[in-house]
Amino acid sequence: QVHMVESGGGLVQAGGSLRLSCAASGRTFSSYAMGWFRQAPGKEREFVASIIWSGGRTYYGDSVKGRFTISGENAKNTLYLQMNSLKPEDTAVYYCAARATLATPYGHWGQGTKVTVSS
Repeated sequence: QVHMVESGGGLVQAGGSLRLSCAASGRTFSSYAMGWFRQAPGKEREFVASIIWSGGRTYYGDSVKGRFTISGENAKNTLYLQMNSLKPEDTAVYYCAARATLATPYGHWGQGTKVTVSS
């Protein structure tokens, strides 16, 4: 069974920074890609960023481009999200997720870590 745990959330003022971490474990865990998603109160879940381990290609949602950076270590099953120039609209619960192959959806999810950005 795969277990994913996020950490690093908290309260920060607008313009500040936070770094989220995600650790994945499981005897047979391996992934094609991992990503970050977020869900604000009353809103649908939103894609934030992802990384494809082979080649290290990264993707970002339009609302975070230029401010957030995704990184990680595939061999250690760890994922990070460096968030700079935070805005109140970044307030949400952030989830990390993993997908096993290109053809499969994100099937493993963490429990989320809450980020609150005050104005």
